[in-house]
Amino acid sequence: MTYSIDVIDENEKLTEEEAALLHGVLTEAMTRESLPEDSEVCVRITSDADIHELNRTYRNKDKPTDVLSFAMQEGEEMPHIEGMPLVLGDIVISYDTAVRQAETYGHSRQRELAFLAVHGLLHLHGYDHESSEAENDMFAQQEAVLAAYGIEK
Repeated sequence: MTYSIDVIDENEKLTEEEAALLHGVLTEAMTRESLPEDSEVCVRITSDADIHELNRTYRNKDKPTDVLSFAMQEGEEMPHIEGMPLVLGDIVISYDTAVRQAETYGHSRQRELAFLAVHGLLHLHGYDHESSEAENDMFAQQEAVLAAYGIEK
């Protein structure tokens, strides 16, 4: 599949391997979700300070978070016009929080970054965790994508 996945590392903390991992795991997720080949997503890697500001502005939560998703396809489903890219939206990940969470959960920074990227993508594709059933479904999808890509807990 030939998806368009842009990874923007605002603070130049991501290694080349981590950037490649994000491309690979998102391609796996998009393929598993049967998204059109011309789908586009942008991943922005930022700091706690920047994601804090976004979280305050868009979610009225005055604290940093690990990942935010800004979907372009919310509400009524937009028709996909053949020959035009399907712009899914943006995923914003705090590198600082990802590093801390990896340490807290006792797994690699790479696994945490991959997990957050897939989590963000699934939100862009309409998943949520508003109920325990929806949360279980979303987390099962995340783990299936990570396992298919060879990333275990």
